[in-house]
Amino acid sequence: MKKIIIFSLLAIVGLNFSCSDSFFDIQPQGAASLVSLSNKNGVNALLIGAYSLVDGVGSGNVGRTSTASNYVYGGITSGDAVKGTDAGDQPEQTFIETFNWLADNSYFFGKWYGMYDGVARANEAMLLAQSADVKDMTAAEKAQVVAEAKFLRGHFHFEAKKMWNKVPYISETVYKRDDPNSTKVPNTADIWVNIEKDFSDAAAVLPATQAQKGRATKWAAMTYLAKAYMFQKKFAAAKTLLEDVYKNSGRKLVTNYHDNYRTATNNNLESIFEVQFSVNDGSTGNNGNAGDNLNWPYAGNSPGRGCCGFYLPSQNLVNAFKTTAEGLPMIGNKKDGTADTYNNVDLPNDQGIKSDAAFNLNKSIPVDPRLDWTVGRRGVNFLDWGIMPGFNWIRDQTYSGPYIGKKWMYYLGEEGSTTHSTNRRAVNNNYRMLKMSSVILWLAECEAELGNLAAAETYVNMIRERAKSGSVQDATVNYVVNPYPAGTFVAQGKDYALNAIYMENRLEFAMEGHRFFDLVRWGIAAPYLNKYLAEESKNGTDMSGRTYNKRAYLVGRTFTAGKNEYFPLPNDEILNSQIDGKNTLTQNPGY
Repeated sequence: MKKIIIFSLLAIVGLNFSCSDSFFDIQPQGAASLVSLSNKNGVNALLIGAYSLVDGVGSGNVGRTSTASNYVYGGITSGDAVKGTDAGDQPEQTFIETFNWLADNSYFFGKWYGMYDGVARANEAMLLAQSADVKDMTAAEKAQVVAEAKFLRGHFHFEAKKMWNKVPYISETVYKRDDPNSTKVPNTADIWVNIEKDFSDAAAVLPATQAQKGRATKWAAMTYLAKAYMFQKKFAAAKTLLEDVYKNSGRKLVTNYHDNYRTATNNNLESIFEVQFSVNDGSTGNNGNAGDNLNWPYAGNSPGRGCCGFYLPSQNLVNAFKTTAEGLPMIGNKKDGTADTYNNVDLPNDQGIKSDAAFNLNKSIPVDPRLDWTVGRRGVNFLDWGIMPGFNWIRDQTYSGPYIGKKWMYYLGEEGSTTHSTNRRAVNNNYRMLKMSSVILWLAECEAELGNLAAAETYVNMIRERAKSGSVQDATVNYVVNPYPAGTFVAQGKDYALNAIYMENRLEFAMEGHRFFDLVRWGIAAPYLNKYLAEESKNGTDMSGRTYNKRAYLVGRTFTAGKNEYFPLPNDEILNSQIDGKNTLTQNPGY
């Protein structure tokens, strides 16, 4: 579904410029009136306007502050990635990466702005669809619009909830045109019940499939509801829903892992809900993944053709893809990951070695094949661009390390068709928000939490079997990945099983913006991230014995338990919430 620009409905106040009443009948230029929108086309236009904000771009804020990928909030805070670029670029991101979170950071305001604009648009579509003035729609058509709008409203509130925890819920009945304070709702109530109801109501009405790609379905609403349960540790309720989706939705794992990350396989059989991107559609490229337009290699001969070097994989993430000789992750029996051994010694890399200097990557070390579909590293094929040259593709390798993110990159052979004609960093490679692999690993987590370790192992092994049998990026690399031997989870116990599930989530969904929020909901963010910060800030040693600097700017940085699980509410929003001089919004603890 292509994005379109929608003007919000405005209350028009007449000004005394003329004695003629007819003056006040003139419609304002460039604004949509209730009369002109009160029909099927108008309702659908408002609904598409709400859909258009699912990618986080188009609210009047800077798109990268609210992009669907959440790379700033879920990625560079998680141990999977660093900000990248150089030390002076986008300091707001540096503050977020280093857990120096202040309530006046413009990124937090931008995310809030984008999510609550989405809520407002969903509510507007819902209200108009329910209006008696809309006479060219059947009751069933109106009900479906309301259901889709509730799905979107649930999504936007979910995003806010996982960011700030203490957030207001704004329903379609809250806003009153004659009361500008009507949406100044306190954030003291837990809104999970409202989010659940939005998804539940949507699932009860939405069809199993939609003719137009990108619209919400029954299965998308059920999956999102199950995700809401997972965040609340309602594992039995989540399991029931997830099993229904797994058995009856018709969605299934695709054969090749990489097919979830390329334009040619958008909206594939594994996908449950995708953020739709479009290029060469008459727009200037903002319908492509504009919110991630900084996250490209720096060199002019690389994907995107130069700019800007943000969002780069950490050495810790790369090390996580190492496997034992048996093809298993190097993990321990503590569910917080602090007993894992994969990060004791680094995989070889070209840190500090310029592209015109000799470098031979040791490809004999066993690694999971998902590594090279996720990370660009020197000496390994980079899609169809040839061997990744290392140093020249990085803006400041000394500062940000030797790796490039890969999942959103396009193939050289598709340049022009999958990229915008005037901006090769605007691409139509969709962001897969919900997919069957997520469902399977959530089922594994539910089973482990409910004590069914053998069942949990079966689900994890489905994901590992796909990684083993699917296509590989570079046949010269020693890819070794195998399922866990039968009975491993039972023999090792629940904490080991949960750690294995958490690791599988990391390997499967690395660089997709989920990781930080998962660490928080698992309750392991503090020990896990403090271990990461201590290790990633020290000089590194690879398996050949070579030493080099890593991320010195992380020295002394810490994650504070009881504070850094949630971001600070934007100062501006707290000030804007005042009624009679008193704030209706309250700040999170520690800020």
